[in-house]
Amino acid sequence: MDYRRILHIDLDAFFASVEQRDNPELRGKPIAVGVSHVRGVVATASYEARSYGVRSAMPAKVALKLCPHLIFIQGRMEVYRQISSQIYQIYQEFTDLIEPVSIDEAFLDVTQNFKNYPLGQDCAIEIKKRIRNETGLVASAGVSYNKFLAKIASDWKKPNGLCVIHPSVATRFIDRLPVSSIWGIGPITQQKMEQLGIRTGAQLRRQSLEFLIHHFGKAGSSYYNFARGIDDRPVTPYRERKQVSAETTFLSDIKNDGNINDVLLNLSIEVLTRVRQKGFKGTTLMVKVRFSDFTTLTRSYSGENIFDDHRKIYDVAKKLVAKIGINGRSLRLLGIAIEHPINQDENSLFLPFDSVE
Repeated sequence: MDYRRILHIDLDAFFASVEQRDNPELRGKPIAVGVSHVRGVVATASYEARSYGVRSAMPAKVALKLCPHLIFIQGRMEVYRQISSQIYQIYQEFTDLIEPVSIDEAFLDVTQNFKNYPLGQDCAIEIKKRIRNETGLVASAGVSYNKFLAKIASDWKKPNGLCVIHPSVATRFIDRLPVSSIWGIGPITQQKMEQLGIRTGAQLRRQSLEFLIHHFGKAGSSYYNFARGIDDRPVTPYRERKQVSAETTFLSDIKNDGNINDVLLNLSIEVLTRVRQKGFKGTTLMVKVRFSDFTTLTRSYSGENIFDDHRKIYDVAKKLVAKIGINGRSLRLLGIAIEHPINQDENSLFLPFDSVE
């Protein structure tokens, strides 16, 4: 039986690894790329820092409590983008079917590849070797017959991992996974599943389609398929960019109006920087708010003029947040997006809400 050969390539601790590569004095030390001020956030942590519990999107003050000797490094996004582009060119030597997920990860369909390798594993081995030799960085790779399993495989043996999930062992592999590893199952859904006695992939697979749809709506059919190793989504090389965005998640929820406005100002500057870097012009601004109970609300404003000034973005964002009505509730996440593109570059890529680097 023939099957697809899908790779998921993920650069290990990408930003932090670049900084350690370029500065030998940082090698072997716990570092975090981000800002260390009171409201700073960790963008990426080295594996030395992760051993202390430091994670991406963690507030700087929390990270410093876990690892007092953590070294904060200001990010260099232009350098990271250049390296990402260099690695993308490596991918193009293997296939045209490349779907970037973010600056440091991508799916590749190598079922028919330019190297004529019969196995996806052969492609993964060479790509990992090329990335190491040409950039000095380490990548983990997952190989399977669909995107869901390739993604899980790439996370399985980090860092510098290579994991292959063959169709013949897929269900046995899934059976031992915690449900939190299943695509689309976040903390709230995980909690609900555990209340229903579903803690592993095996227990999820025992549930009927009707049961899962009853308890989880349309997502239930996806959980049903994933538990059986079914994922027919294609690797999609190009999609129209619908928005440029920035968001930040707080591990310690915030509700102070001053803190919220400070975050909105930083996000306004960040999203404008991204808009200009990508040559994107949009006439709609949207804000996204997620409360501590994971309730997520959005509000948007559309006008005739493009959003090209951070003060204008900030003023509109504040008004939209006011429309949502915080009313003293604690916030877990804030985000701003510029939408409704005009003069759009037909070859640009759509990426979902980006975390603030």
